[in-house]
Amino acid sequence: MENIQNINNIKNTTPPYKLGYLGLFPLVGFFVGLGLTLYGIFRYKDRKLTRIGIACMLFTVIVYSALFFVGFSSDAGKKGWEKIAQFQLNALVKDIEYYKLQKGNYPDNLKQMEKPNVIIYTEDPTQSELKNSNYNYKKVGEKYILFSSGSDRIPNTADDIYPKIENLKTVGWIKNSNNR
Repeated sequence: MENIQNINNIKNTTPPYKLGYLGLFPLVGFFVGLGLTLYGIFRYKDRKLTRIGIACMLFTVIVYSALFFVGFSSDAGKKGWEKIAQFQLNALVKDIEYYKLQKGNYPDNLKQMEKPNVIIYTEDPTQSELKNSNYNYKKVGEKYILFSSGSDRIPNTADDIYPKIENLKTVGWIKNSNNR
């Protein structure tokens, strides 16, 4: 008899529609939406609550999809990654030159410079969606070529990004193998 009263109390309670406002907070709203959807289907058998839950989850998906697009595919996002690549290339030249001071020659590849507990940026942020996303590096005799392929991801095109170096005579970096 007591179980029947508990079931009747559940059916007579109002579904928690106001929890749907938490759906306005991406990520948290997804999990709230999941809970509301499940409650709407199984506990309250209420279509309105189920729709609110689905809307909460969709809102989170839409917000994160938009952020992904803006961050990686829009012109503004690409420009931001290009600025980061420029900064990292400038720092990488210093790291390569320091490597030469320590070892006596330039590294054959950028992986040789990696050490535990030392941060050296060898991955090109403009190439983040590719498996081999390192900067373009090639040792050429006693010098080296270093650049980013840029947003089009194709080396040796107009959008390539090169390190900004004030005095080229003090470093072994060359823009390309024809500039020796």
